[in-house]
Amino acid sequence: MEIFIISVFVLGYIFITLEHVVSVDKASIALVTGVICWALIALGMNTPDFKYQLHEHVGHISEILFFLLGAMTIVELVDNHKGFKIITDRITTNKRVKLLWILSIVAFFFSAVLDNLTAAIVMGALLSKIMKEKNDLWFFGGMIIIAANAGGAWSPIGDVTTIMLWIKGKVTAVNIIKSTIIPSIICMVIPLLYASIKLKGNVLMNDNRTEDDDVTTSNERNFIFFLGVLGLLFVPIFKLITDLPPYMGMLLSLGVIWIVTEILHRNKIYETRKKLTVIGAVKKIDIPTIFFFLGILLAVHGLQTIGTLDNVASYLKSSFNGDIFIINFIIGLLSAIVDNVPLVAGAIEMYPKEIVDSSFWEFLAYCAGTGGSVLIIGSAAGVAIMGILKIDFFWYLRRITFLAFIGYASGALTYWALNKNENDTKLKSSTIEKKLNKENLFVCKF
Repeated sequence: MEIFIISVFVLGYIFITLEHVVSVDKASIALVTGVICWALIALGMNTPDFKYQLHEHVGHISEILFFLLGAMTIVELVDNHKGFKIITDRITTNKRVKLLWILSIVAFFFSAVLDNLTAAIVMGALLSKIMKEKNDLWFFGGMIIIAANAGGAWSPIGDVTTIMLWIKGKVTAVNIIKSTIIPSIICMVIPLLYASIKLKGNVLMNDNRTEDDDVTTSNERNFIFFLGVLGLLFVPIFKLITDLPPYMGMLLSLGVIWIVTEILHRNKIYETRKKLTVIGAVKKIDIPTIFFFLGILLAVHGLQTIGTLDNVASYLKSSFNGDIFIINFIIGLLSAIVDNVPLVAGAIEMYPKEIVDSSFWEFLAYCAGTGGSVLIIGSAAGVAIMGILKIDFFWYLRRITFLAFIGYASGALTYWALNKNENDTKLKSSTIEKKLNKENLFVCKF
């Protein structure tokens, strides 16, 4: 049965990449793929315990979806108030190279402070406001994906995978920053330097970006913009204080901003008030992107449930004699195809638990965080930008994949050069075999 589930995943993945060829929205394909994978698991399992696994996976997926919904709603609220004019009006340059560096650096540090998904959503909305031509919009969007993922990799709160490793006690905040910030910077800078050589001329900016708005006042725009930014910044702080999942902080921020906007616009006519509150913001959210996340994550977690990802981890260790650099480099590339969250979750369970702040976990954080940039659907940031800017999969493959790969590889080589003399460059002999031979609660039958 496992081979059938893998085949369904591969076939669904192919149709997702061919979205514009088959003229079928990728979200619908992802949903069908995810549900069929779990239907095959249900039909092939000889125990009812798979239902509990499904409930657990849906819980983890829901955390991402709620986070995404909250962040997108806050961004749309700011946009409806024309809050981004504070930034767009201050961008005076239209030179491609200069603008590319400015926006990429902003995304890089924004991602580290918040997380790469939130940074991608905010920067995607910003790009759509300042750029007119589709090619410029898509290219800058692709570079934002690289910068956001690189920025999230060196921060303990910048990416879901780094958060997982931090919470599980595999890394400490100080060491993950010290060990991965330079490789992450290299990961962003190398593609920027390469693109700077190729890029020429000026960007055609939107003519209406500085137009006056008569729905909101200048004070209202500024207030909601800073309230939205503070709400997003509050999310990691809330997590550090309460140890609750990030989506809880995002929902709290959304709730507060919702109340504030209701009070702020309570005396305005209904049609105007509706546009400037959550009611109007929700209508503009890209719901298909939410469904795409749901479907693809269901499918990936299905592969995790049947043990495919564990088998991959075991194969990598045995094939490369436990070399952490090769293993993690390949895991990073695999994260461009499947979600990095279950890959890292599988690594946490499969590989030595006694090692803290080792090169293995630090390099895994870098690779899993940045490797997803190689394909646009390989990271949450990529999927978000893809949904916001409607970037074509094959266009990204032709124009951005190479840049993302050389950045990823350059950062990986930098990490290797800085840590090649470490005494833990090989995985300690642990009990992968014991892990593989433990009681299997989910045995498939044909």
